[in-house]
Amino acid sequence: MQSASKKLGEVFSYAMIVLGALLASFSVVSILLPNDAIDYGTAGIAIIISKVTGANLSLCVALVSVPFLILGAVILGRKFGFKALVGSAVYTLGIASFEQIHLELNTEHFLAVVFGGALLGAGLSLILRYGGCIDGSEIFANILVKKLSDRTGKNFSMTFILVAFNACVYLAAFILINRNAALMSLLVYVVATSIINRFTDHYEAIKQVTIITKDPDGIIKDLKEDLNKTCTVMNSYGAIAGENKTLICYVNYFELQKVKDIIARNKGSFSTVSTIDEILR
Repeated sequence: MQSASKKLGEVFSYAMIVLGALLASFSVVSILLPNDAIDYGTAGIAIIISKVTGANLSLCVALVSVPFLILGAVILGRKFGFKALVGSAVYTLGIASFEQIHLELNTEHFLAVVFGGALLGAGLSLILRYGGCIDGSEIFANILVKKLSDRTGKNFSMTFILVAFNACVYLAAFILINRNAALMSLLVYVVATSIINRFTDHYEAIKQVTIITKDPDGIIKDLKEDLNKTCTVMNSYGAIAGENKTLICYVNYFELQKVKDIIARNKGSFSTVSTIDEILR
């Protein structure tokens, strides 16, 4: 019964990733591009290349995304890599399809960008919430944070990396396209990330996972082997369960799914997840 429920949950997660990718591609092709705005991250880079060279947009998106997808699968795991591949493939096919349909919502630029940014944010929220990813900048930031964490033993937020990456994208848009495109696209970024942060609880921030269990050894071993993470172990006492252990560990958003899988493998555990703004040492 649990196996069937788990499989149904996986199917649902892929369905949500597909829906999110279609919403994002519709927003880009039918709302943002006709109103002089572009997407952000590696999709923004692909759009700039397409506009400057005249190359096919969906082809540019695919070519820019592939290196990041490969890195994501190798470093972040096959499960994440496959979900990212599905999301990126649907996003690319969606762009190609909506370009052929020519359904463009031409309206006042400000309204179009706000609505398009909100729709883009909603699509990306679905993808991120169900363990996927379609933008290489998020994969790049996650890999960089993981490498820094592994080398220093400290936890880092992805916020500054993502902001710096997208600042470079908008600077390129300002120089290579025009000022209006860069400013409109910046507004898209603000609207989209506001929606994403609302529905993913600040996915770019550090997550604190608190696990209460009677058998901590399996979880500690899996955290070390699967994520190269350690944790704080404290004695605790439940009014009904009696003596147990409380584990606290810190991960980023893309590692959170692996932690959930570890907890699911180790039955009899209770856990909570909270967002951490800053860790002081």
